[in-house]
Amino acid sequence: MSDRGNQTPPSGAPGPDPSGHPSPAAAQESMPAGEPIEIRETPFSLTPDDVEPGAAPVTAARRRTRTIVLSSLLAVGLAAVAALGWFYWQIHSQRDATLSLPSRIGELALDTSENAQNTADYLQTALSAEVDLDRTVGAVYHADADRDVLFFGGSTLLWSPERDLNTSFDLISDEQGAVTDLHDVDAGALGGTMKCGTTKTESGDLAVCGWADHGSLALAMFLNRPVPEAATLMRQMRDAIQTRN
Repeated sequence: MSDRGNQTPPSGAPGPDPSGHPSPAAAQESMPAGEPIEIRETPFSLTPDDVEPGAAPVTAARRRTRTIVLSSLLAVGLAAVAALGWFYWQIHSQRDATLSLPSRIGELALDTSENAQNTADYLQTALSAEVDLDRTVGAVYHADADRDVLFFGGSTLLWSPERDLNTSFDLISDEQGAVTDLHDVDAGALGGTMKCGTTKTESGDLAVCGWADHGSLALAMFLNRPVPEAATLMRQMRDAIQTRN
């Protein structure tokens, strides 16, 4: 009897996989010769955008939150830059101020008497002791019906005009009594800050007003005038006395 149909395959020869698929060795032999097998250096990504396994996915809500936070930080930064720019622009536009004393301001006439000059000198000296000023001026302006105005001020670079103005009001408090009802009033076209209040004297209440900006500071005491009238007159005096280079 012939054994041709029952020949045993040679030892080491690839045989079929029990599942019916060719074995790996058989598959390798069937691949065309000379074609290299491409092997990736990194494993295939099983998560989107190469997110590491176990890391929380970036959801749309998280992206929106991050965008809002970054936008808010940018807005705050721009606002800070704008505020800083405005501050230095004010300093640059106000710093070079000059105070001069015209002989007449509306109904007011400059009193050139020796007594008036002594009073002005005293007020200038007292103000310089409270606020460091480069140049000072002082005057008594005469008006009818005993409605004189005592004016004194000076010019320099002021970094904190409002604080220096509040300090200067302490000068009047020391001499006449505390300035009460001190409040902001319209500073006029020259800007800065202006405040008015009232102090008591032996002859009655005395209206007090003052202005300050980054280049000048001045105070005035108004005899026999209510505060609203004094504030209006103070703006008129400032327009006539203060100039900027």
